[in-house]
Amino acid sequence: MHSLILGGARSGKSRLAEQLASDSGLPVTYIATSQPLDGEMNDRVRQHRERRPAHWRLIEEPLALAAVLRGEAAEGRCLLVDCLTLWLTNLLMLENPGRLEQECEALLDGLATLPGTLILVSNETGLGVVPMGELTRRYVDLAGTLHQGVAARCQRVVLTVAGLPLMLKGPAL
Repeated sequence: MHSLILGGARSGKSRLAEQLASDSGLPVTYIATSQPLDGEMNDRVRQHRERRPAHWRLIEEPLALAAVLRGEAAEGRCLLVDCLTLWLTNLLMLENPGRLEQECEALLDGLATLPGTLILVSNETGLGVVPMGELTRRYVDLAGTLHQGVAARCQRVVLTVAGLPLMLKGPAL
């Protein structure tokens, strides 16, 4: 099953994804997309590392997510990606629209054919006021389009608010 877990900052989405991965009973590969570039982000990464079981594999990939998923996905294996919006930010900051478009297309094109269990975590950014800056508006628009495409290809979509999962699509948790 492929699942998309959306939520705002500190909504509990990563904890839910980690719990689903643990509960799967499968070998888990955690795919981290963040690039900790400042002290606050380093703290977040540290907290995630401390929370993860030591026996989970870790792959850190900020850009070529689709390629990693193709190489790692298999029946009897669980892949947990945290998170799509950090990945999107990494691509957006390259200032290479061709690469961003190529990577997003590769992800969306490949999702339906990936074997095994896949859990994708992402920040829901489209519930607030419209951002004032052009780059921020573009980011929110790209995230919304990406989420729609991923949600269409996943069997389960969950919105997490205050640590509570709200089922949007698929079987209940």
